[in-house]
Amino acid sequence: MSTSSTVDRAFASALYETGETALDAGASLLASDPAADAELARRGYEFVAGAWRRGWQPADVVRIVRRELDDVHVLLAAALIRAQAPGDGPRGRRWNAQLARLPDDVAPRTDRFSHATAVLELYRLLLRLPALEDLDEAPGQAAGGAVTESRMLTRIRALLAKAEATGFPEEAEALSAKAQELMARHSVDEALLAARAPSPDTPGACRIGVEPPYEQAKAVLLDAVAGANHCRAVWNEPLGFSTVVGFETDLEAVELLYTSLLVQATTAMTKAEARQRAGGRKRTKTFRQSFLAAYAHRIGTRLAAAAETQVTDDLLPVLASREVAVTGRLDRMFPETTTTRLRGVRDAAGWTEGAQAADRAQVRHRPPLR
Repeated sequence: MSTSSTVDRAFASALYETGETALDAGASLLASDPAADAELARRGYEFVAGAWRRGWQPADVVRIVRRELDDVHVLLAAALIRAQAPGDGPRGRRWNAQLARLPDDVAPRTDRFSHATAVLELYRLLLRLPALEDLDEAPGQAAGGAVTESRMLTRIRALLAKAEATGFPEEAEALSAKAQELMARHSVDEALLAARAPSPDTPGACRIGVEPPYEQAKAVLLDAVAGANHCRAVWNEPLGFSTVVGFETDLEAVELLYTSLLVQATTAMTKAEARQRAGGRKRTKTFRQSFLAAYAHRIGTRLAAAAETQVTDDLLPVLASREVAVTGRLDRMFPETTTTRLRGVRDAAGWTEGAQAADRAQVRHRPPLR
């Protein structure tokens, strides 16, 4: 029996049938034929390439595998993506950064049957991935100013990580202020350049994970951060992410600020919940849902108020032009969207604590663009 025939028979059973024993039958075929391993890996590269054609990116695949399967599948997926990359076409800077952040641990090798089972489970997920909106990152974005932006992004991430980790409020405020200053400086430079000589750049897009629990409130928070940074966000609840559309500098600011605010919210929520429990209250789920909903709502109000003071009259035309471009890109990607309302917000103490935590969160206003 040829190795291709072994893999075909295993796939016919494990990937395309739904019976209770289908997966075991396919894994048994592969486990009994070590010569089929190379062909099995080659088919995996095809599944990965198929995911790219359907609009998925490396971080998206790792996220869905982590969501639907187990840690061993995440490591198998990362290894498969990394092995497929040399045969892939040129990609953009954001794509390459996702490749660099793939988990690099090796999946523990068990017996052949268990390994084949895990591989087939992964392939079955990859095969059934739905089509996503094409983010359409141009390969040319991998060159040019990528080095400077990458260093800036690394520095900002480091500052925010220190702000989130310190137990001293004054130090956190100073570190956050410095990070916001760097983001603002980068954004101001881009806006001034566009005002003097319109940039050929067009709006881009990225996906940011919005993971359970309390994903609705997290999506609202991300939407607020995106709006305040001249971007637009569309939440995909079933697949656990939001697509954010905007210019590259602003996309970076959204990702950084959202991540930092989410860390601050989680820390504040844990402390507030401990105080509630010390007072004899036991409302863990409803308290947390209400806390994060209030936090997102209040942060949105703060960011919106700050955004109104950022722009001087001479830059209104270029920013308006950018807003039109972002809205146009969003409408082309998502011709049909719906709105949703927050559910399960009924704990008054959670709402109060969340609003107060949002008022304390480190959100530095960008200086006016001029």
